[in-house]
Amino acid sequence: MRLVHGYEMTKKVLLENRGLQLNLTTSSEAFGKPMTPLATVEHIIADVRQRGDDAVRDITKQVDGVVLQDLEIPTADIISARDKVAPEVVDALEIAASRIQNFHERSRPHSWIDSEEGYGESVTSIERAGIYIPGGTARFPSTVLMSAIPARVAGVDEIIIATNPSADQGIHPVVLVAAEIAKVDRVYQVGGAQAIAALAYGTETIPKVDIVCGPGGLFTTLAKKLVFGDVGVEGIYGPTETLIIADETANATLCAADLLAQAEHDVLAKPVLITTSDTLASNVAREVQTRADHLDRSATAMTSVTDHGLIAVVESLQDAFALSNEFAPEHVSLMVNDPWNELGNIRHAGAIFLGEFSHEVLGDYVAGPSHVMPTSGTAKFSSGLNVRSFLKFSPVVGLDDKTAVNLSRTAAVLGRAEGFTAHAEAAEIRDELTRG
Repeated sequence: MRLVHGYEMTKKVLLENRGLQLNLTTSSEAFGKPMTPLATVEHIIADVRQRGDDAVRDITKQVDGVVLQDLEIPTADIISARDKVAPEVVDALEIAASRIQNFHERSRPHSWIDSEEGYGESVTSIERAGIYIPGGTARFPSTVLMSAIPARVAGVDEIIIATNPSADQGIHPVVLVAAEIAKVDRVYQVGGAQAIAALAYGTETIPKVDIVCGPGGLFTTLAKKLVFGDVGVEGIYGPTETLIIADETANATLCAADLLAQAEHDVLAKPVLITTSDTLASNVAREVQTRADHLDRSATAMTSVTDHGLIAVVESLQDAFALSNEFAPEHVSLMVNDPWNELGNIRHAGAIFLGEFSHEVLGDYVAGPSHVMPTSGTAKFSSGLNVRSFLKFSPVVGLDDKTAVNLSRTAAVLGRAEGFTAHAEAAEIRDELTRG
């Protein structure tokens, strides 16, 4: 891992090329001619909008090498998937689902009315949610739970998931079990930008949704950005990242294990350690090299660590907190002497983990909050997927007549000040009616 010292150098390295980096100019020839990723996704969206299911099938065959017969997975196949998954895995999914549901039930906002003031909010859910689950060579049942359960708790009427099938076995049974546990209504074996387009605009088989959510690669992320406005999108995500803030009391082995857990996700993942201890920095660097060798995804982890990993030594924890807030990581872990006391120093982060045993892997699977979190610095202005992602907040105004007339006089003054006489008259006429 790269090792740097000091606040300014760390800041320079952390913020270099910070952002989603979606404006790539590299080209591919998936459709017979050189096209940038953006042009490719624009082509896919236009094709799906025009040709529906036929486009979805053709693109999936051309891009993913998978021949699709039925786009939707039959309900019977979803139910029978339990018989193909080890009981301990099913039990683990059930435990995770229970904690996820409890967390989101406690965080769900509710409608309120103040009858004396004559205002309030009506909180209602969207009707249909489309959730993208990355798939293909990997499987993410945890993402099914982390995305579909908040939607269910919010009161969404219909929850749909779309995920890449693999060429040899379709959708893995463990993903279908997670869908059943999360009470997903429909499952479609469609991935990539064509899945986002199908969810956003609808096809003969796949219904149009009100919001598209979930993580994905470059092409699905570009697709989400392009369909936003025609459909809701809860966030735009880049590669995953964890920033550990550690002092001299931190355990080097645990720090290294958590950095590698992040690194094995993706060659583009960003594992970062900022510490006040030179000794800890050296020990963590050594532990990372030692521990990476035995990992199943060692090549991925080491590419991430080598190309995007960072260990920084700074003078104080305040420097570390300031750098973290500049970076605005997806995950920040406080491995310091009194993490609860330092919580208030973190302003920008997707999720915050306090202490060596409340580690980020728990957040990936069973802690409770969704693991779909803002990345690439977007935590400065956005939050992770949560029950509010599926809710709408409509202000309610219901004044008694006397209060309404009094406020109408003020509204009329403001309307005339802005040059909107129709506004002013609509307010003034209420006063005139009460005077007879």
